[in-house]
Amino acid sequence: MNRRLAGRRCVISGAASGIGAAIAEAYAAEGARLLLTDRAAPRLEEVAGRCRELGAEVATQLGDVGSIEGARGGVEACVEKFGSIDVLVNNAGMLTQAPCQALSVEMWDEMMRVDLRSVFIASREALPHMLEQSWGRIINIASQLGIKGGAELCHYAAAKAGVIGFTKSLALEVSQRGVLVNAIAPGPIETPLVDGISTEWKAAKAAELPLGRFGRAHEVAPTAVLLASEPDGNLFVGQTLHPNSGDVMS
Repeated sequence: MNRRLAGRRCVISGAASGIGAAIAEAYAAEGARLLLTDRAAPRLEEVAGRCRELGAEVATQLGDVGSIEGARGGVEACVEKFGSIDVLVNNAGMLTQAPCQALSVEMWDEMMRVDLRSVFIASREALPHMLEQSWGRIINIASQLGIKGGAELCHYAAAKAGVIGFTKSLALEVSQRGVLVNAIAPGPIETPLVDGISTEWKAAKAAELPLGRFGRAHEVAPTAVLLASEPDGNLFVGQTLHPNSGDVMS
């Protein structure tokens, strides 16, 4: 059996649940060596255990990507454990809800720190290793709301739009040196991340989706496998892929 990520050294942040956990298991099934990070220790170890059952070599690192140390800690641990890093999946994030007039500066700054600044810090940490070996994949988890916006989610949409802009800009810098940078912008997905969003908002959102439902984490993971694989992902440069139930069509 040809496993598409055999031996690849991969860091996945926010791997304890949702999309991060689904990507971790999909990568494990494809033969990757995994460094999984999150701040939720029990759930992280559960995911790591499932990945080991799939035959993967797995290490874990506790940390909060909202801190500089936490954002770069996964890459540092991967390099220490496996010697370098091949694939970085910047997945960890947060989601809160408030109308703009009620949005505090602290709430805004926290969103930028966790959902946008962490992507920059982890990517910057990984780049020297990827550039030295002339091969690497950086996959940033954005959101369709970074493209179309979302009522009462100004801060979240702004952060995810920043992730998309960062992805394109970094891709321009490093693609000719063997490092491919892309983003995935899922639509609404049934994960713990959306637990803090009101039932009314979620019901209205589901009703407007052409597919008529939220996605599931395991339906997003194959896109992350595609982008990390060779030759499957070789021609994706600065792209934003959209598993989003039809919420954004492009």
